[in-house]
Order: sequence, then structure tokens, then C-alpha cells
Amino acid sequence: MGMTLVEAIIARHAGRTVAAGEFVEVPVDFVLANDITAPLAIRAFRELGVERVFDPERVALVPDHFTPNKDVRSAEQCRVTREFAREQGIHYFEVGHGGIEHVLLPERGLVLPGEIVVGGDSHTCTYGALGAFATGMGSTDVGYSMATGKTWVRVPKTIRVELRGLLSRWVMGKDVVLHLIEKVGTSGANWCAFEFGGEIGSLPLDDRFTVANMAVEAGATAGLFPPDEEVLAYLEDRAARPFTPLYPDPDASYAEVIEVDLGNLRPLVARPHSPANVVPVDELDEVPIDQVVIGSCTNGRWRDLLMAAEVLRGRRVHPEVRCVVIPGTQGLHLRAVREGLAEVFLTAGAVLSPPTCGPCLGGHMGVLAAGESCVSTTNRNFRGRMGHPESKVYLANPAVAAASAVLGRIASPEELFGEGRG
Repeated sequence: MGMTLVEAIIARHAGRTVAAGEFVEVPVDFVLANDITAPLAIRAFRELGVERVFDPERVALVPDHFTPNKDVRSAEQCRVTREFAREQGIHYFEVGHGGIEHVLLPERGLVLPGEIVVGGDSHTCTYGALGAFATGMGSTDVGYSMATGKTWVRVPKTIRVELRGLLSRWVMGKDVVLHLIEKVGTSGANWCAFEFGGEIGSLPLDDRFTVANMAVEAGATAGLFPPDEEVLAYLEDRAARPFTPLYPDPDASYAEVIEVDLGNLRPLVARPHSPANVVPVDELDEVPIDQVVIGSCTNGRWRDLLMAAEVLRGRRVHPEVRCVVIPGTQGLHLRAVREGLAEVFLTAGAVLSPPTCGPCLGGHMGVLAAGESCVSTTNRNFRGRMGHPESKVYLANPAVAAASAVLGRIASPEELFGEGRG
């Protein structure tokens, strides 16, 4: 019997055939943590009594959650992280030189196809868009991996997702993954990996990052796309080291097969307080909003910014709405300035933020007050996620978020462009 993509990656690292459900110790190719999880991982590393990380070129600490530092406590978190990174000679991306970890590390070519990547953040699964087995782990496990270059994994079952057709104009990767989460539920993929196949070329790479990023919202350990020509071209001039792409076998066995017709998808919204509480935007009752956030590790990439700018160009953010736009990295922020997107956002009345995870977790740069509603391109809308427990978060793609910012209520871009369904 052939192997799924995740089985092929784990088997190659283990040096033997593996089976779903089996616990295996494997070498890791890259380890990461952020300003929240790194101090705990560093403590675990110290407690092991080792002095040096297993390979400084394969460890990165990225300050992104409470940066630029929002208070003394967050500054201390970053100080601990920064000092350890300097001591060990590992990758550290200071404010002004980095960005949001799951946008930054692919941009820098530090996570690659066929690799095993572990990180102190649940959305480490983002790198599955490149064909890596990437998964989030607790800080103790991350500290162990930094010290030894190894980790344990439970080989996940694989749910195959067959993609067919082409996306409509205002449909994006966010809608694909919200549709999938609605279908399986927030725990329907526990101890499983999603493997995306079929017409994956219909999804631009930035959209694949979005889909892989939110695999965890269905409970999945990972979400993987076989690396195609677009991935290899993306990595051609940026890969930090040699890599070997791996692919599923034609006779691989899957726990389940789900078919998704991309052409039938419409722009979707996940209502409070679950990513699975999904409805087409044009079937949602009128919902006035107070804030829009466009960015995060889910939707802070170039195509996300382009789609938002297309909607906002020549328009104004509603006077009763705050709109915060957050490019995922310093490089993307600079590109937005050079190519005119920054002017579009600022002229429209949006705030253009430096790269940060801040509002996604209710940290800073957009915390909600009691009774406020926000349309956000982030990944979670649990009660109190972005601020007060009586606030509400609606998840949507960047085009829907931008249209909502203009109209002051949750809306489809079709309303602004005079388009109907069809």
C-alpha cells in the first residue's frame, strides 16, 4: 500500500515505513517560537542542561505577537528571547527587519518542502502549503527540539481533499477553508492531516497558505499541499538550504475523501463564536460593524493586500468604522508603499500598521470593547478572542472585509461593483 504525503515525509525522516496512529521519534528540519512561547521553550531548553542548540541555522525566534512592544511585560518577553538568540547565534528578526512568523519564514526560505517543522504556535501548520509536515507543539517540546534536533510525532490519519474547478472573482482561500471547517466541524479532523489534491493549481500560493494555516481550526495536526511548479518557482531564489520535495503515492489509503468544487463556492463569513459557524455573505442578515482588520498570519500576504486594495481604491472607509491593515512582513509593507497600495489604504481612511499579530489575539492594535463587532481576516473568532467577551468577531476574506469597511456592515464586494451572482 502506498503512502500519503504526511506518511512519506515522516517515513523518510524515520528511515522506515510508518503507519497512521504510530508514535515515532524523528529528526526535525526547523524549529521556531515567538515572543510568547519562546521564553517558556528557553526555560525548558535550560532545564535539559545543554548549552547549545542542535543547529543555529535551523532555529528561529520571531517576535510578532506583542510587537512592537505594547508594554513592559511584552518588552521583557522580547528581551529574554533576543538575548537567547544572540547567545546561540540563531535566527532572530528584530522589529523593522521581520514580521509575522508564518508569513516571514516562507518569505525567507527557511521552511521547505519535504521537511518536518515544529513550532511553538498552533498555526505552524501554515507551511504545509509548501509541502512540509509542519505542526504546532507545546513550549516544552519546542525546547527539547531546539536542544536535540528531534521530536516525537503521532503519525496522523489523512483526509484527502480533492479540489476541482476555478475560484470566482471574490472567492479566496479563506472561503475554501471556511467551507471545509463548516463541513467537518472544529474537531472533525482531530489527529488527522488534510492532504489537498486535484486541481491545486487553481489556488494561488498565497491562498494555499491561508488554507493550510486554518487546518488546525478543524482540529487537524497539519494541512499539506504537494509542491507543484508554483512552489518550486517561489523557492528557487530564496531556499536557505537544499530540499527534496515529496509526493503522495497514487495508491495511498485515506481515512476519508472530501470533494470541493471551487467554482460553486461563494464568499463566506464565519459568525461568532466559531470558525465552523459559516454562512454565505449574501445570506447574512444586515450586521453593522465597528472595526475591520485585514492581515495576520492567515491573510497578510500580497494577494490579500491586492484584493483589499482593489475594493478600497477610490472609496472611503465608513465614518463609523475603524479599518486596520497589517502587511505580514516588513518586505510586504515596503512593497505596498512602492506599488501604491499604502496610498490606497491611507487615502481610504484605513490605518496601516507595522507587521504584528496584535489584534488577532486581542493583544493590541485593535482590541474590541464590549458590544463591538469586527470583520477580521484572522483565523479565530472565539468569545473574547479580540477583546471583551461581549464583543463579536466575524471571519471573512480580505475582499469581504474591505467591502464591509466601506459599507459599515458585513457585505460582499459584489454590492460595490454592481455584480450579481451568476
